[in-house]
Parts: sequence; structure tokens; C-alpha cells
Amino acid sequence: MLIDSQDQNFQVSYFSSNSLSHCIHCGLCLSSCPTYSITFNEQSSPRGRIRLMKAVGEGKLTINKNFIEEMYFCLDCKACETICPAGFSYGSNIEHARFVINNKNFEWGSVRFLQNSSINWFFKRHSRLKLLSSCIWLFQKTGMIKIIKCLSYARLMPKWVKHLMELMPNFSIYFSSDTLNEYIYPSSFKTHKVVFLTGCIMDVAFPNINIDTVELLKHLNCEVITPKQQGCCGSLHGHNGDLKTARELAIKNIDVFSRYEFDYIVVNSAGCSAFMKKYEALFKQDSEYYKKAIAISKRVKDLSEFISDFNLDLDYKQQTQVFNNKVITYHDACHLIHAQRISAQPRRLIRSISGIDYRELPEASWCCGSAGIYNIINYDDSMKILKRKIENIRSVKPDIIVTGNPGCIIQIEHGLRKENLNIEVLHIATFLRKAYGI
Repeated sequence: MLIDSQDQNFQVSYFSSNSLSHCIHCGLCLSSCPTYSITFNEQSSPRGRIRLMKAVGEGKLTINKNFIEEMYFCLDCKACETICPAGFSYGSNIEHARFVINNKNFEWGSVRFLQNSSINWFFKRHSRLKLLSSCIWLFQKTGMIKIIKCLSYARLMPKWVKHLMELMPNFSIYFSSDTLNEYIYPSSFKTHKVVFLTGCIMDVAFPNINIDTVELLKHLNCEVITPKQQGCCGSLHGHNGDLKTARELAIKNIDVFSRYEFDYIVVNSAGCSAFMKKYEALFKQDSEYYKKAIAISKRVKDLSEFISDFNLDLDYKQQTQVFNNKVITYHDACHLIHAQRISAQPRRLIRSISGIDYRELPEASWCCGSAGIYNIINYDDSMKILKRKIENIRSVKPDIIVTGNPGCIIQIEHGLRKENLNIEVLHIATFLRKAYGI
């Protein structure tokens, strides 16, 4: 569980508490860890990092550069949690370690700068993020972004700027939060009344996916509410140790969503749905918001989970032939399969499309290396992890890769460009909308 960000002690003694005693140090997690697969160094494995945290808690180790680097070398993909026979909650401990580092001001340059500028300042207010996105769109449209890239390649800017330019998706001039009506009603009987999270990156860089999601929900006879005052869910902040800001953003969304009557909150970004399902962990010492957070969390559903688990009517008779004879594969987003245990549902939806040639991706649940801002601050390591993913994709020879998270889309598309592979990456909402001609 995340530690309440109101706790001003920031005690490293947490690392010697019962939270770490559940780890049996069996080592089964090593084979599932992307960073251990790169270094084969024990301290770069979940078991090794747990020992580092315990050593800090027991006073045997100070929070030094090596400790900090290992806590941020981890992708927080939670693959180790899936394989752990003891059910150890590794991710929450990594996030607490980053929380301690963050509040003790131990972090080094690029991490601190990215947190304070990119994540904290821009993502804290959605209006700021929209302004930044509009500027990026203008730079991309006018070609000014190429000048920035040239300066980066000439080493006149920090290395992470170069990596950011390489990974940056094409931003939109419009945002789904502005385009979508607050209330959208089904054309016939109503199955569910849902709130839709427009998110942050999804809203400004992938507005079409948000629109595809809402149109899909409307087709499934859902009444869709898109609150205009909602904002970032706080997952980027929480995963990077800034639990104070994550808590502030969670409060805002809890307050906004609590004004409406609804059955479920539908989310189309795996990282967001995973984090929102754990909202109550941010409010352990706040009885008012703890109860509100539980009420919100228990109604959060990932899009594929929502459609599949409720057997909503995607009539096969309405399917188009757009994907006929296309080779389709599926990549598991880490925070969908490992954090939420959602794996069968998206596959069931994809395989329901007649005429496709579905091929299972080898190591489909292996991380692509995106992990929030990981692929910017740890670009070289991220590319090593991505290379393994791309080689698996190459072996399947798909026409289309389907996934359910924006970070995965950005990362995999980057890898495909680097290898000159002409393969399309689609969000499952877009895939389903095209498949049914909605």
C-alpha cells in the first residue's frame, strides 16, 4: 500500500517493518524482471532491491547514489508480483522508496527536473498541459521541432531532451475533453450509466482514442458522462514517489466524480485504471476521503474488463470486413495484466472478430520499457527492453498490434520505426470500433 503523503516523518524505518517481512527471497521473481535480464546483477532484481530497502531500514545502508539509481532503475512493471508465491506487494514498496527519496531531495538532475517541470507543474493543472500540447502541436506543424531535434543531436541540449523528441507522439490541435459532450445518451435502452476518464496524455495526444471509446460505449447502450472538471488521475506522480501531488489530484477527481450518479468509471489507460483502483491507499489517515476513495475505486473498470465481464452486446452480425485476413496480435500492458490481472478479457474481444488471423505474441506480458518517464530518463536501458519486445513482434509478423495503454503505444511505435517495420499499433477501443463499423 502507498503511505499517506500527509505523514511528515518520511521514516525509512518503514523498510524494516512487516511490509518487507512477507518476502521469502526465493528468487522466482528474477526470471520475470526486465532489469535483471539486462544486468544479471542481483541488486537489479526485485529480491536485491528488497534487501537494499531492508538494509536502509536496519541502518546498515545509507540512502546513497547506488540505492537511488536502483530504485529508479526498476520499471515498477509489477511482473514480479504476478509470479511471487507469497503475494508480496513489491510495487508499493518501490513507490515508498521513491517517496522517501523524493521528500529528502536526494534525486539527481534529470529526474528532479522532469518531476518538477513535466510531471508536477504541467500535469497538476490540465489547462497547463493543454497549453503545452498546443505549443508542441505548433512546433510539430511548422517544423520547429526539427530545430530542437538538431540542437539535441548536436549535444547543445541535455540527452534526455533528444530522447523526448524521439519518443514524442504527434499531438493534436483539439482535445477530447473539449470535443465530447458532458452527457451522451444511447440511441435505445440504457444498459449502464458510466463516467468516462479522459485522462491527461490520452486527452491531448490521443483524443481520437477517447472519442472511439465513448462511441463504443454509446453503441453498447451506455449513458456516458464526461465531467468537464476532471483532471490527471495522479498515477505518474504516485509511481515516481510524489504521493503528495498524487493525493491532491485524487481528491480533485473524487470530488468531481462524487457529484454524479453512475454505475462505473470506465478507463481506457491501463496505468490510470490500476492507480484509481488503489485510490484508498492514499488516504489511510483521512477518514472522510478514505471512504470516498473506496466508493470510487470499487467502481473503476478498464474498458476491456467492462465490456467483456458484463457481456455487453457487440453483435457479430454488425462486424465489418476491414480486418479480414489481417494478422492480429496483442501486447499486455503491465498495469493491466500484472496490476489488475486483466488478460483474458481483451483477448476474448479481439478473437471474437471473424476473419482475422490471431496469433499470440511470445512473451506478451513482458514489459515494453515505457513505464511513464522511464524511457526518457533511462533511455538506453529502455531500448534494450524494447528490443526484446520488437524481436518477439517480428517473429509473429503481424499487420496490427492491439494494446490498452498510451505509453505502450508510444514505445512500441518508436521501436517499430527504429526497425523500419510497417506494423500498425491500435488501442483496443479503436480496433473494436473499426471492426464493428461504429
